[in-house]
Amino acid sequence: MPATAATPPRPPIQLLPDLLISQIAAGEVVDRPASVLKELLENALDAGSSTIQIQLEEGGVKLIRVSDDGAGIAREQLALALTRHATSKIASLDDLERVGTLGFRGEALASIAGVARLTLTSRQRADSGHRAAGGETSESGGSGGTAHAWRLAGEPGASPEPAALLAGSVVEMRDLYYNTPARRKFLKSDSTEFAHCAEAVKRIALAHPEVAFTLAHNDRVSLHLARSDAQRRAGAILGDGFLAESRPLEVSAGPLRISGYCALPAYSRARADGQYCYVNGRFVRDKLLAHALRAAYQDLLHGSRYPAYCLFLEIDPATVDVNVHPQKTEVRFRDSRAVHQFVFHAVQRLLSTPLATAPAPTADGTGLAQALNGSPAYWPDGGAGSSTTSADAAAFAARVPYQCSLGVGEPSSSGAYLAFIDAARAPAGGPPATLPSPPADPDLPPLGYALAQLHGVYILAQNSQGLVVVDMHAAHERILYEKLKGALDEQQLATQALLIPAVFSAEAIDVAAAEEYAETLQKLGFELAPMGPRQLAVRRVPALLQAADPAALARAVLGELREHGVSQVLTARRNDFLASMACQGAVRARRLLSVAEMNALLRQMEETERADHCNHGRPTWTQLTMAELDRHFLRGR
Repeated sequence: MPATAATPPRPPIQLLPDLLISQIAAGEVVDRPASVLKELLENALDAGSSTIQIQLEEGGVKLIRVSDDGAGIAREQLALALTRHATSKIASLDDLERVGTLGFRGEALASIAGVARLTLTSRQRADSGHRAAGGETSESGGSGGTAHAWRLAGEPGASPEPAALLAGSVVEMRDLYYNTPARRKFLKSDSTEFAHCAEAVKRIALAHPEVAFTLAHNDRVSLHLARSDAQRRAGAILGDGFLAESRPLEVSAGPLRISGYCALPAYSRARADGQYCYVNGRFVRDKLLAHALRAAYQDLLHGSRYPAYCLFLEIDPATVDVNVHPQKTEVRFRDSRAVHQFVFHAVQRLLSTPLATAPAPTADGTGLAQALNGSPAYWPDGGAGSSTTSADAAAFAARVPYQCSLGVGEPSSSGAYLAFIDAARAPAGGPPATLPSPPADPDLPPLGYALAQLHGVYILAQNSQGLVVVDMHAAHERILYEKLKGALDEQQLATQALLIPAVFSAEAIDVAAAEEYAETLQKLGFELAPMGPRQLAVRRVPALLQAADPAALARAVLGELREHGVSQVLTARRNDFLASMACQGAVRARRLLSVAEMNALLRQMEETERADHCNHGRPTWTQLTMAELDRHFLRGR
């Protein structure tokens, strides 16, 4: 019988040495130079600094030096500041549950000292008292101020030595991972590590515009941020383009408050690198907040694009747990659903605000919404209910006749606009008239009045600021989509019977699906009837889509029902389905519109939520101001 190998003896349980403990902790806190820099910057901010200077060498691997003008640390507290789990920020469980500082664990400096050469120099301010809120970098607690600065090396047995420093603290880290060469192999190039360090500085600087930051790499200043307000700091870091394409947000509800900027869908990005979210001044990557923000942009962005935003959520510290991640980049909310709904609705309302939040009054005192929902419309044919004159009808007779109606109407009493149009048109056989300025009306619509169509694709309009260019297909698509959503939500989807049913060839599976899903099709505004084994007839369609091809609509809806089923089409994929229907029902390119139809489209855009962008995230209109046009043509030079 073969001899079995002897089982090796198990090593006994023993306490780990302090250095090894710190190196293990550093594996969670310090994974690259940017992690070190983040911890040091948080300590400097907790110390009440107003100016922070950062010096890096070789991407932060060779040197990271952070200088601040904060409260500083007393001589007798320097050694304690480099000890694991020593901090001035919390003293009890109640303090931990209401953390209001960026740092609180008291292990960052000790962990960094375990994998790098660390030196701490500090001079305590006379007014810092027993508590300098600088955390691991400002673990004060000594008595009163001191006239001297002291330096302490992060080595066993080291003692403080006199140093020269005007005020605050200087933390210097050299040779990261010098004693753990295996971990140093995982670092990237100097340029990559510096890019991560610069991003860490920007994330922290965004939340603290009252603090000045200077970042230098290899003795060359790469970033300088002076003290400013939140708007200027956001522009300096995210760019003026971000501010120009974003909307400010400021919403409060009970203990919750959110502020910042949400970029419009036109500023969407291919990656999620333009998203900055803060909780009580701390940058976080929280799945709950990310989901709420993604849902708020859902109707505005294509699936492959990512929104850009810079948002600050303020909440009672007792209702959020920040001690759930080694690097403190994740949080846990006590009432996560309330936070999710608050953020979602705040951002959704901001993005869905119509261009005209209130109906513009018409000449007879009726509101625009009333005019669009049934008031007599101004049409060029001078039919029943029209308030046009024979001169107006003659003026419009020169236009190419328009095709079927869009189902929108211009308010009947628009004398100012008619005067504007009449003055722009030359009398028969006379010289061309000069186009006048729009009427001086304090209630001039935001999108102004239509002038003409460009190649049957764009509507050109004039408002008080200059020229407005509208993509008529994208704009009409958004209008139809929002109307379809509202009608389906209220279960009041109006339908239109076809005078002559649209018969089209269909596969046997489509004929079977039409019979199987007849009730669902009726809810969606469709009535399909089999005309044979391979033919279907469309007898009724949603009234909002009556201008679309009935056969194409029927094929699309049957395809959705076959592929995804009734439950998905009416719930999870409802908006995608309605967006597809709206795209097919929207006015097509090369379609000639009358001026009245163009103006009606503009008015409905002003009353429609999220009308700035179509269902795919593309902008529906743009503004060219007079100043921009003057600069282009070099006027005034």
